[in-house]
Amino acid sequence: MMLADNLKQVQQSIQKACDQVGRSCSEVTLVAVTKTEDVPTTQAMIALGQLHLAENRADKFLAKKQAITHPEVVWHYIGNLQRRKVKDVINEVDYFHALDSLKLADEIQKRAQKVVKCFVEVNVSGEESKHGLTLEETKDFILSLHAHDKIQVVGLMTMAPFDSTATEQHDIFKKLKQKQCEIEKLTLSYAPCHDLSMGMSNDFPIAVMEGATFVRVGTALFK
Repeated sequence: MMLADNLKQVQQSIQKACDQVGRSCSEVTLVAVTKTEDVPTTQAMIALGQLHLAENRADKFLAKKQAITHPEVVWHYIGNLQRRKVKDVINEVDYFHALDSLKLADEIQKRAQKVVKCFVEVNVSGEESKHGLTLEETKDFILSLHAHDKIQVVGLMTMAPFDSTATEQHDIFKKLKQKQCEIEKLTLSYAPCHDLSMGMSNDFPIAVMEGATFVRVGTALFK
């Protein structure tokens, strides 16, 4: 496992994708998905300057955060979060990428001791195995959060099917970008919705070309 080489390769892929569409790579934040990696490997990635890290299981996240004390690490929680786990997790994360129901929002509102930066999860592809709102539900859901002062909707999140074609990926990510722009134009104080969390190891260059501002990459970094 050559972490430095992998990180450089992913960064170069982001740069190339940005160049193709005239974006600055400073607009894109790489989030290293460390959910399957042990603490020493995660610390080695931090030592290379990769400070945005993502976990998707409450117990493993809490244990890893306790073991890693680097003050500049930014923690992202990217998995489905059961409501009974909200009290343990929500005050320990910097970004939560999977807000997908009013019941979950209510629990975050109840347990959060700070304003939590949240991405609303949207199931653009309609996969039955995926969580998330439909594109059609997204606007009304975000409007319903106006009284939740512990939640800031910073953007939208989606995942393309693993076996999707490049054409399908472009279409899925383009649709989420359109929805993000629609929400952003509402100029809601609690939902600026400037960001897009989309793109993983198999499709992040396409996601960047379609407007992703956060890409969640695991396998390509730790292969």
